[in-house]
Amino acid sequence: MFFLFITIITLILWIIIGTAYFKLHPFLVLFAASILLGLLLEIHFVELFKLLFIGFSETIQKIGLLIIFGTIIGKTLELTNATSSIANHIIKRLRRIPLQFKIGFIGYIISIPVFCDAAFIILSKTIKSISIKSKIPLKSLGVALSTGLFAPHVLVPPTPGPLAAASNLKLENFPLLIIIGGVLAFVLVIIGSTFSYLIYNKSRFDASLFFEQKQSKKFPSISESIMPIIIPVILMAIGTLFGNLNAFRNLDFVFSFLGNPSFALFVGVILSFRLIKFSPEIRLKYCIKNGLYSAFPILLITGMGGTLGLVMQKIPLEDFINNYSFDFRLVLLIPFFISSIFKTVQGSSTVAIITTSTIIYPLLGSLGLDNEIDKIWTILSIGVGSMTVSHTNDSYFWIVSEMTGISAKKALKYHTTGTLIQGITGIIFILIGYKLTSLVNFI
Repeated sequence: MFFLFITIITLILWIIIGTAYFKLHPFLVLFAASILLGLLLEIHFVELFKLLFIGFSETIQKIGLLIIFGTIIGKTLELTNATSSIANHIIKRLRRIPLQFKIGFIGYIISIPVFCDAAFIILSKTIKSISIKSKIPLKSLGVALSTGLFAPHVLVPPTPGPLAAASNLKLENFPLLIIIGGVLAFVLVIIGSTFSYLIYNKSRFDASLFFEQKQSKKFPSISESIMPIIIPVILMAIGTLFGNLNAFRNLDFVFSFLGNPSFALFVGVILSFRLIKFSPEIRLKYCIKNGLYSAFPILLITGMGGTLGLVMQKIPLEDFINNYSFDFRLVLLIPFFISSIFKTVQGSSTVAIITTSTIIYPLLGSLGLDNEIDKIWTILSIGVGSMTVSHTNDSYFWIVSEMTGISAKKALKYHTTGTLIQGITGIIFILIGYKLTSLVNFI
């Protein structure tokens, strides 16, 4: 048991030191961790490299297309100014809602296909302009946007973190994860927006204020801009709902095909390509090239995360855990705290999610979290842990600080505190949801 404990601690320390201190690429850190773990477990060299190949290839096979399609959709929306079109519509339509909540809602929608750091850079000039015109401090609007972007980034596929966690935990029901994760992320966006509103509670706002656009430039309509995001979600929801109804049992193969996440996101890609007509200077191959360029490092990290997870299955963690008793009402605090430790120490939410999910997977049975709905709660627990907290070793922290022009001290006071509040609130809601679903299953 002592050797097992030392093995796990050594692995965790290497991942933290390699990413936080030596600043190595997460792919190299996870690859070295897999080799180190294999050596500590005395796995034969040939068998170890076989595990590395199988773990990497199976992970890429399962979620590779999802990551590629998701990044292509995000890049196309970004390059064709569809993100600005969505933001314009929200700003102009939600007239009676405080500005901070509007900014948070914009972040919520845009962060699903566009990574939060890239989305913040895209929208930073806009919130500066809005801050000047509305007389609302930039620190307030900046926190509304940063927290609005952050929650979906760690909770809602096809963003890479939750997608990789679902793969590592062998989750089958991706659509249900998107629905429950989307609801939780929306709640946390409201929490973040409320915090930003309390920073400056005056919300004077000119109804004519909206994102700056050159009048000569044609922007996509809101319906065309949002279809690449909403249609894949609808397809997956339809496939899950009707595919499980006895009345449609004869058509279950059709709904299974329609609801397949890869097919649904492929439809989203096709719909996003229709936006290119609004930006004649943008070429189809440019969108695809940029999407693939963004997807490549993510594929490397998630694939190697799957490799580490396969090697970790050789550790007899279940026997170790069975020697201890847990309060199963609070068992989801375990993945939450592990993820939050990784996040706080080494900075990357994606690395925190991938690493924690590889550690947790062998323990699912012992922790009583091995059915589909409990796996979803586990993934979300890991996700909110990876929000807790964003500070100076997180690249997103510096993007928020630099792009809004606020000092690191103020960013720590407002952005970091906002992510802490979101993380704590998130795990509370998850524990409540886990308890309610447990009662339903018991009944």
